[in-house]
Amino acid sequence: MLKADLRRYAWLSIAAAIATIILKGVAWWLTGSVGLLSDALESFVNLAGALMALAMLALAASPADDKHAYGHGKAEYFSSAFEGFLILLAAASIAWTAIDRFLHPQPLSDVGIGLLVSVVASLINLFAARELLKAGRAHNSITLEADAKHLMTDVWTSVGVIIAVGLVWVSGWLWLDPLIALLVAANIVWTGWELMHRSASGLMDEALPKEQLAAIEAVLESHRQNGLEFHALRTRQAGRQAFISLHVLVPGEWTVQRGHDLVEQIETDIRAAVPFSHLTTHLEPIEDPLSHADQALE
Repeated sequence: MLKADLRRYAWLSIAAAIATIILKGVAWWLTGSVGLLSDALESFVNLAGALMALAMLALAASPADDKHAYGHGKAEYFSSAFEGFLILLAAASIAWTAIDRFLHPQPLSDVGIGLLVSVVASLINLFAARELLKAGRAHNSITLEADAKHLMTDVWTSVGVIIAVGLVWVSGWLWLDPLIALLVAANIVWTGWELMHRSASGLMDEALPKEQLAAIEAVLESHRQNGLEFHALRTRQAGRQAFISLHVLVPGEWTVQRGHDLVEQIETDIRAAVPFSHLTTHLEPIEDPLSHADQALE
């Protein structure tokens, strides 16, 4: 059921991309504005990213198997990295077109109806972005969050383009149109870089964000007050799933059952603090020196 829900949001993104491509393409055709053209080109990036997201969400939801014992969650990072690359490609295309328009200025036409069409397209993207961001945070999906942030970037880009084209229409300053297109290109370059960097961090098994590490530490501190110790805490993110491992040090005189019950409680507390987490714990006697000598990675 969860897999179907996430794919449903990917289909929403695809539908929004197709609708905005058509609407923004019409707006560019009516006005001849290179700023509106740059906006339309970015919608093609949205479509390609949404299609990639659909494929990777389906793969990430696949259950673990003999060759992928930890599941397929990291597939989501390929989607966000791919979308980041497409954003950079779109920025280069927009910049090239804008420079050409600087050298060969052209008057705009039918600006009023063109801007109205572009506003409708922006409202569609705004609705889709809000839904995707809400779902991405609820399901801890980097793919949906990346798609949502890209759509929101598109919304703000469209707002800038609409304002600029309106100013060109009123003032007759033709140079303002390609200038805004260049600013659009610079803006989405940052978004593309951010997505690619976050994807690389996930593929390189970077530790969980500081706020999640602080939540884990708060749980451990509550148990330290009962005389327990912990070390060798290691964390990583794989798509929607957080993986956490740690060593739990308890008095050696405890029975296996008592130690097991304690570890189960600790794991339950951490899962409540960090949703979508998978824990691996190692129980050790606190008095044994060897228990304090196995903290480093092999």
